[in-house]
Amino acid sequence: MVITKDTVIGEILDDNPSLAHYFLEMGMHCLGCPASRGETVEQACMVHGVDPDTLIEKLNVATW
Repeated sequence: MVITKDTVIGEILDDNPSLAHYFLEMGMHCLGCPASRGETVEQACMVHGVDPDTLIEKLNVATW
């Protein structure tokens, strides 16, 4: 899976649950909430004040 700004968080976590800690590190502690699982990476980053490109790079590196 290649993660982009438009990738939905629920899809990421369904594909690789071990990536949850990257979202927790940015302060997104509501990963079990259906609303947060439906957000894109870009939407979550905007809400939590995180640079989406930095998070996407970390997530994609971790999947390899």
